[in-house]
Amino acid sequence: MGTAYTPGLTVSGRALVRKTRRLPLKGKVLVRVGDEVEPHTLVARTELPGNVTIVRAAEQLGVEAHELPKFLHKGVGETVEKGELIAETPGLFGRFFKARVEAPVTGTIETITEVTGNLTIRHPPKPVEVKAYLRGTVVEVMPGEGAVIETRGAWVQGIFGIGGEASGPLQIIAESPAEIVPPERLNQDHRGGVLMVGGRVTYDLLLQAREVGAVAVIAAGILDPDLRRFLGYDLGVAITGNEEVGLTLVLTEGFGEIAMARRTFDLLSSLSGREASVSGATQIRAGVLRPEVIVPRPELPPEEVTAHWSGTQDLEIGTPIRLIREPYFGALGEVVALPPELQEIETGAKVRVLVAKLQNGQEVTVPRANVEIVGG
Repeated sequence: MGTAYTPGLTVSGRALVRKTRRLPLKGKVLVRVGDEVEPHTLVARTELPGNVTIVRAAEQLGVEAHELPKFLHKGVGETVEKGELIAETPGLFGRFFKARVEAPVTGTIETITEVTGNLTIRHPPKPVEVKAYLRGTVVEVMPGEGAVIETRGAWVQGIFGIGGEASGPLQIIAESPAEIVPPERLNQDHRGGVLMVGGRVTYDLLLQAREVGAVAVIAAGILDPDLRRFLGYDLGVAITGNEEVGLTLVLTEGFGEIAMARRTFDLLSSLSGREASVSGATQIRAGVLRPEVIVPRPELPPEEVTAHWSGTQDLEIGTPIRLIREPYFGALGEVVALPPELQEIETGAKVRVLVAKLQNGQEVTVPRANVEIVGG
């Protein structure tokens, strides 16, 4: 067997990128096929039903459940404001010892039950808006659901990230792929920017990036204690992207003292000043989701872009790869041999291996499961 089906990362300056922007439930689509959109363009909108609050009205009034309706000031379907009077007993002589029920929340009375003497108030609906996320063209509309946005440009997938979607001008802060950028290099000129900081990003640099108002940081790696300190907790989940930390972080290589791949560094450096869309969302189990950096290049002729890539392909001689296990973690190279026979590794297991030529010229033999393809 000469090939194997292997997951991979895209690092391409000429990619065709398609993103599906979908509502969590049916709503209204605001764009049409052929529309040109920007990252903050609203694609679709809907409303999530509000929560329900149960009010024990009869109990608060001190009356029987079936008597409740005659003391109500509001009926089903009517709106109420928090603190508004919704039920009241006449009291003694119409003045003394009155019992009152005030709305605990703002909303709409949904039900009144004479069996229990309770009423329910539905909170106001929560608006949900889906934005385009990247600059491009609407190529498909899903009625009531959303749309597919397409763009031509650079697409870099990372290893790990935190934080949601963001966009801004790509600003190159690092002078080399391995540089550890000092915090004092950042200032108010970087407000709203997507900052590429080269090698390992430090806790202090992340704090400074947030302080100056940067929207995202792209780095090769980070030390686990720095990430934990920045988050304020130990990230023990397999899905990220919803962290509320004030910016998005995309790691292109992994954890530890590690330099950014030269190919990635040079590509991003060549796009300095252009608008970038980034997402830190990462899912490392079923349904793999990678953090990413997308830089639209609308000037690229359609015939010069690589068709939308699924993120998987066959290993072949010459395939560019990244090693994802020690002692070569993060190293880039290419496949130079694919021995068909199983070989025994240090653990005693017999597995399929490949021979890779690293960028420094060294040839190493590693299990095929310990690499991922760098596509594009």
